[in-house]
Amino acid sequence: MSGVQNLPDELQLATAEHVKYIQSLDTRKDEYDYWLTEHLRLNGLYWGLTALHLLRHPDALPRDKTIDFVLSCQHENGGFGAAPGHDAHMLYTVSAIQILALVDALDELEKRGKGKAQVGKFLADLQNRETGAFAGDEWGEEDTRFLYTALNGLSLLGLLHLVDIDKAVDHITACANSDGGYGVSPGAESHSGQIFTCLAALSIAGRKDLIDVDKLAGWLSERQVAGGGLNGRPEKTEDVCYNWWVLSSLEILGRTHWIDREKLIRFTLTCQDTEHGGMSDRPGNMVDVWHTVFGLTGLSLLKYPGVEEIDPVYCLPKYTTDRVFGRAK
Repeated sequence: MSGVQNLPDELQLATAEHVKYIQSLDTRKDEYDYWLTEHLRLNGLYWGLTALHLLRHPDALPRDKTIDFVLSCQHENGGFGAAPGHDAHMLYTVSAIQILALVDALDELEKRGKGKAQVGKFLADLQNRETGAFAGDEWGEEDTRFLYTALNGLSLLGLLHLVDIDKAVDHITACANSDGGYGVSPGAESHSGQIFTCLAALSIAGRKDLIDVDKLAGWLSERQVAGGGLNGRPEKTEDVCYNWWVLSSLEILGRTHWIDREKLIRFTLTCQDTEHGGMSDRPGNMVDVWHTVFGLTGLSLLKYPGVEEIDPVYCLPKYTTDRVFGRAK
């Protein structure tokens, strides 16, 4: 990766600026956009905190206040909403688990929360026991995102036994397409985001043997466009967030070398706001915390200097999953 070492100053990772940008996000309560995005508050905290860990500034947000906010979002049924007063949902619940894992506070679910068992029950009760699919909430929308996040959260809690793993795997298999990819549901178009959720879920389930590795890796490698960025499906524009969805899948498959790493690094770094921090979907656009974290996860998977190693299955720093699962360093 010799070319990366010789990038001009404007294409170096603006670590300090990114840290300040993330720290500023909860200080903008007089801005209209802050309240428009309340439905993403808990997700946003997970994205921002993960980014800070990848930037090697894990203590840049106050731990106690982080834990207090997470627990303030919990319902009696064990699930979590996006913010206090919001309905419980699968995605917010797993973000809460991930945040508590990041700050080494999963035990707070027993001390001050509703208990791990109640959280696990909330997640497990969202599985369709006939098809193996998962809904996001009580209203029943099903999506492979929810299946993956359920397995992610339950495994972090040590409660995978609460769900029918074989049925979940059967549902993923039903979502496979002839191009090697996976869709949101059986018969749906292959998409990089859904491919990640299915590959990561199969990894957690211990069923990577079901993946057509080279066919799928070929499809994923074709997501790189001329400018170096990655798109989510054919004929679409590149977007920094696909640094994660595509590269994590290639990492799971052992095929990250099938894309041009240096071109992707250059594209990613041109999406930075080097003055105020943050990353955008494409160069020159407005930054946000979603694209910031997924730009950084991509740089991590590309082994960019100064970025912490990410776990390609859990989207958490590897040292976090090593600690949670008791893996030797």
